[in-house]
Amino acid sequence: MLSLMTVAATFAPELTGFAILAALSLSFFSLAVLRVFAFWHGWVIETHSAAKAHATVPTPQLAPDSLPPYSILVPLFGEAAIALDLVAALSALDYPQCKLQVLIILEQADTATQTALHDAPIPAHFEIIVVPAGAPQTKPRALNYALQQVHGVFVTVYDAEDVPEPDQLRKVIAAFQSGPTNLACVQAKLNIYNAHDSWLTRQFAIEYTVLFDWLLPALQKLGLPVPLGGTSNHFRLSDLITAGAWDPFNVTEDADLGIRLARHGLAVQVLDSTTWEEAPQRRLAWGRQRTRWLKGWLQTYLVHTRQPLRLWRDLGAWRFCGLHMLMGGLIVSALVHPWFYVLAAISAWQGTLLQAPTGLEGQLLWGLGFFNLATGYVTGVGLGAMAVTRRARPWLAVHALLMPVYWLMISVAAYRALLQLVSAPYYWEKTEHAARSRPVERAINVCGASGRAGD
Repeated sequence: MLSLMTVAATFAPELTGFAILAALSLSFFSLAVLRVFAFWHGWVIETHSAAKAHATVPTPQLAPDSLPPYSILVPLFGEAAIALDLVAALSALDYPQCKLQVLIILEQADTATQTALHDAPIPAHFEIIVVPAGAPQTKPRALNYALQQVHGVFVTVYDAEDVPEPDQLRKVIAAFQSGPTNLACVQAKLNIYNAHDSWLTRQFAIEYTVLFDWLLPALQKLGLPVPLGGTSNHFRLSDLITAGAWDPFNVTEDADLGIRLARHGLAVQVLDSTTWEEAPQRRLAWGRQRTRWLKGWLQTYLVHTRQPLRLWRDLGAWRFCGLHMLMGGLIVSALVHPWFYVLAAISAWQGTLLQAPTGLEGQLLWGLGFFNLATGYVTGVGLGAMAVTRRARPWLAVHALLMPVYWLMISVAAYRALLQLVSAPYYWEKTEHAARSRPVERAINVCGASGRAGD
């Protein structure tokens, strides 16, 4: 493709430039349409529905004898400071301990976390697994190693800093019982409990609220592949094994697994239950985490599109286009977004800013670009403000106005991810977590079983 573009640009530079801009505009247009649908779905269907606007989802009253065995996988590395907080959070889950298996997975080299947990009083249904040294040293490799010792019918993954709502497992069982026969995974909603800490954590909280409360349900409604979050995805064990479990070389194994589930004809459903997480407070820590995520998305996109015809057969036309729209569009938009400001500045300097081209094709392309720009910013900021307001966090809504600055930071991480994809494709940049300085229940002010909460 690069060779063809080089030849075309040499002999027909204007036509080539027009074709590239047209392709980018269509990609951004599809993302804008997705955001508009997510806004409509979340506002009109959910908020204006009398049955859902004020109702909360009750905790399913299932008899302990009817609950199936459940396994929880918790991969840790360098988490000695927060290990006891994790034990406390998972001990609060409302599920019979005799049917609950918690596997805490440690790396052989992580002696500090091993010592912290061995010295701590942990419940009897907690087990510690030490993964032998090997390459790559990644979270999905540790999960695959521990999967051999899973006894549950259902299995989920939690991260070190996670605080799931106590009734989450019961809600998952109810969702599987009432869901379609091909339901393989239930994804709980993720949100941020330390949104007060910094500007970055506030932007992160807005981003997560939009993604898990609005965008993922919209993808589910449209029947498109749902890229999973890195935690609180609950699987039927048999379906997880059918899909091949986790790719140990992919640094966002969650997104990859979501696509593979779709390729096997298995469904993913978003659950109205929240797991609270910690967002990085500092720019460097945030940048490392975001670089890894975007590198993993690049890996996932390249792996699944290297055989396009097979992908088409597996997904069908609608979901095939949806995968390109979502993963391809988000990657391209992150890489291209900064250049819009560069071109806008050049046009302003030359006095041609907002001047439409003379030809019909150019005017159509200019109009599409202007629509994408306006719709992208309005729906992006509007979704952010609406999502956090519905989460009973209205104080975060005004911070949605600064989301375009946050998007530029994502673009910087995208270029860093592109470089790492070449130089260190399987390198896992660790996100550090600190011991919680205040109770999470106080920080998030949990206000019911529906998963809606405010600070």
